[in-house]
Amino acid sequence: AYLRDAFGPLPAFLYAWTLLLVIASGAIAAVAMTFASYAAAVAGLPASSITPMALAAIVLLTLVNVLGVKPSAVMTSLFTLLKLAALGILILAGLGAMIGAPVLPAPVLLPQVPTTATISFAGALVPVLFAYGGWQQTNFVAEEMIDASRNLPRALLWGVGIVVAVYLLANVVYLRILGVGGLADSTAPAADTMQVLFGPAGRTFIAIGIALSTVGFLNLAICANARVYQAMARDRIFFDAFARLHPRFRTPVGALVAEGAWAVVLVLSGTCGELLDSVVFGDWIFFGLTAATLFYFRRKDALAGTARPEFVTPAWQLSVLLFVAAAIYVGAGSVMASPGNAVRGAAVILL
Repeated sequence: AYLRDAFGPLPAFLYAWTLLLVIASGAIAAVAMTFASYAAAVAGLPASSITPMALAAIVLLTLVNVLGVKPSAVMTSLFTLLKLAALGILILAGLGAMIGAPVLPAPVLLPQVPTTATISFAGALVPVLFAYGGWQQTNFVAEEMIDASRNLPRALLWGVGIVVAVYLLANVVYLRILGVGGLADSTAPAADTMQVLFGPAGRTFIAIGIALSTVGFLNLAICANARVYQAMARDRIFFDAFARLHPRFRTPVGALVAEGAWAVVLVLSGTCGELLDSVVFGDWIFFGLTAATLFYFRRKDALAGTARPEFVTPAWQLSVLLFVAAAIYVGAGSVMASPGNAVRGAAVILL
């Protein structure tokens, strides 16, 4: 909606199209496989059970979202609390173990930074920013929020703030318990940290926590992204069926089913991870464009004399320019780091 009102229907359509074809559905498929991998390991099931479990998770959570916003909201809240509880235990245990322990030596930095480091750093930011992502999905469901003008900013500020605090504290614990070298060599730092602190039981505990976390993400992604396809169809630039609401549950059942069906196809194709990598850079191009719409809206309000005092933000131009610059930087870094994935992502957008 922001892109449509500021720049017209084409950029808005391209974002929603890319979201449906790869970004959202690819993320749902990839995280469903992550859930199934952890759940199978905890339950002692064979590797052959991972794909069926991933498919079952997508189908079940799509059904939950068809049944209404409230069941989805309850499930999201429950799994968010469980995830935060698991991370809270990890952080408190790690910080407790740090009390009175000798300070680890600081890592030795290279005396000369290679010229490629700037681009490599931008490429490394792509998965980091994906981990911090999700805030944009709050905007997707603003139409169904109670008192959105009050609760949307609060959700964004508190949500992002809590995520930043939890992730930074978790990384402090990883660095202190595993060390710089151990963290660099670890493919599962949370599990490795809990193994050091509590043994095999700790590893199993955090594996369950990660599995629950992925279920919460899946539920939110299925719920929120379907509203984008619904809005696009309502604007008469996508299939009419995506705009129709269920007569009883008032949910966009067509958009939900199509999204779930395409995620199932991506799981079965075995390429969901590669597809996701291909368009992460595209995601941030659209984020940068969306932030830039603020210049249009602010100027429009100023010319019309309709600027609202509750939206006064000191030096807002600077924050927007910094965000747009970061989006360009990360996009350029991902292109340089993996030109093939960038070309494939661009092809999806141009299709």
